[in-house]
Amino acid sequence: MDCVNKRWPRRLVLQAGGLLAAGSLVRPARAASIAAVKPEQAVIGFGHVGPISDEGWTSSHHQGLLAVKQAYPQAKFLEVESIPYSADATRTFRQFVAQGANIVFLTSEYGDLLHGVSDRASNIAWLECNGHSAAANRSWYYVKHWLPSYVTGVAAGLMSKSGKLGYVGSMPVPTVYCGVNAFLMGARSVNPAASMQVIVINSWFDPQAAAQAGTALIDNGCDVLFGVMDESAYLQVAEKRGVPAVMWNTDVRRYGPKSYVSSVVLDWTKFYVAQAKARIEGTWTPGEPVLLGMGEGVDRDAWGDSVPGPVRAQADAVRTKMLAGYNPFVGEIKDAGGKVRIPAGQAMTDMELYGWNWPIEGVSGLRGA
Repeated sequence: MDCVNKRWPRRLVLQAGGLLAAGSLVRPARAASIAAVKPEQAVIGFGHVGPISDEGWTSSHHQGLLAVKQAYPQAKFLEVESIPYSADATRTFRQFVAQGANIVFLTSEYGDLLHGVSDRASNIAWLECNGHSAAANRSWYYVKHWLPSYVTGVAAGLMSKSGKLGYVGSMPVPTVYCGVNAFLMGARSVNPAASMQVIVINSWFDPQAAAQAGTALIDNGCDVLFGVMDESAYLQVAEKRGVPAVMWNTDVRRYGPKSYVSSVVLDWTKFYVAQAKARIEGTWTPGEPVLLGMGEGVDRDAWGDSVPGPVRAQADAVRTKMLAGYNPFVGEIKDAGGKVRIPAGQAMTDMELYGWNWPIEGVSGLRGA
């Protein structure tokens, strides 16, 4: 598959012929379980888009590897960091095959760079994070990050004095659109006049650009920041400027203890252990796509010291309702141009939220689809 950029953005919806439309997913053919393997003969692979020391996205997946290693210490583990979106990725995947892997977790989507290899390695269970297609030996998984984004948005709406929120975005991809929209919807549930300005920096890890974006947002009047970066640069800016900030991936409050509100925190450990167990026992099948819910693989982090008690209580009341099945993503929902996209009374499905690719009313800085 030819691509102008040598490095594709993580979590981009990749398929031959272009981007898949929101909710357009290729489901796997039903297949028999792959044969069991003894724990001491198991070979478990992990392939990452970044370094495990990033304290963000890749670090969270590495914690999952450590959990599997604790559950199966006798197994052999293969871990490769910073796999580029290029032919080098395909070579890495072939190495997993050559080294006898039984199950491989790829913690980002690699699309056709993977599928040409996985389709020829039917004895290996392949799992692709934030993928969009599956096969007889390949599945995909992600998290319902929109739920804690909404909860922390409620807190932001209560803490903001101006009602102007700022977002440091990586790429114009569904994860960003959905995070922006969910956060603003949470804020607007307590402050209907709230708005959100977005600055996209076209990178998942660029501390200098993220810091510049955070500074610009604050200079433009935003008094609460949110974002989806793999580092803490805009939190450090928020700390210096006395502005609250919500983060992504992990607990990084030490970089801004006075400004830290919370984070959309990831926890892949139980899912990875369960998948490895199924593969070892010979019961693994691709099944349906897996979206880990609130308290299952994603949640809000413990509140920061700056969050007042009444704010915590009001936001957590929404979280409690979500744990019981509450869906706040119900129409009428208009896009940034004022067009009704979700009619009154219609609830958005998980797949619609997963593939959300247009900004809601009140968002600036993101183009509509």
